[in-house]
Amino acid sequence: MKALATKTYLTAILNNLQNSRMKNFRAHIPILIDKKNFVVKTADSREELHMALRLRHDVFLSELLNKQKRNGMDRDRFDKLCDHLIIIDKRSGNLIGTYRLQSSLHTKKWYTATEFHMKQIKRLPGVKLELGRACVHPDHRNGITIALLWEGITAYVEASGTNYLFGCSSIKTTDRHEIAMIYNYLLKTGHLSHEHRVRPRGKFRVPGMKNKLLKLHQDEQIGLDFEMRDRIPSLLNSYLKAGAKVCGSPALDRSFKCIDFLTLLDVSELQNNRIRKPRDS
Repeated sequence: MKALATKTYLTAILNNLQNSRMKNFRAHIPILIDKKNFVVKTADSREELHMALRLRHDVFLSELLNKQKRNGMDRDRFDKLCDHLIIIDKRSGNLIGTYRLQSSLHTKKWYTATEFHMKQIKRLPGVKLELGRACVHPDHRNGITIALLWEGITAYVEASGTNYLFGCSSIKTTDRHEIAMIYNYLLKTGHLSHEHRVRPRGKFRVPGMKNKLLKLHQDEQIGLDFEMRDRIPSLLNSYLKAGAKVCGSPALDRSFKCIDFLTLLDVSELQNNRIRKPRDS
């Protein structure tokens, strides 16, 4: 009973500290990059954090799912543990993009682990950085914004001494045949690996995935369907160009009507591959 009371007391203290961080939000690692028309930085106030959560709400809930929350924010239990990369258009003052950054320097709890068994990823040496909740305002979905996000991520990686980047990369489909075709395309192009024994948790498994893949090979369909190349989102494609690997089979995220691939990038690969830099716009 005494041990239980102590645990309850410690949990209450931890919750109070976390709630205090949300109320008095400050970046774990401050980043500030001033471009001609844009500022790329880590959110460093409650107001900036709320701007990111509202943009996520507008993209993930309103745009994709046609849903609304009363407070107009997309938020979960991981947000208070994280830094939040934001891009502000200086011409309008509006936030046009955001990315959630969750470093092993500050937490051992990962959003990705709610969808995947990933013990070997957790055991990788050095500092690990989980990237997630990436979204961009519909008026700014272009190469410049993607490059600005990469510039912010690169600055954060250098400041934190990160060795590995990982996270869920989403593709908007729940069609099982198309999922199998995308998996096959990534495998045949050398972007998919089973080295780290990653697999989706039970409720996130794609039903009949093995049978779909088996039938795909039995039907002797085209070994490399280049139509699937167009189904790879630009952000995931930029990871792959930087040397990232997709780890194992995808998870089916029914709440967001998409599949997620666990994507892993060794920072030494990032340093050896060029990421397209934004123009001074």
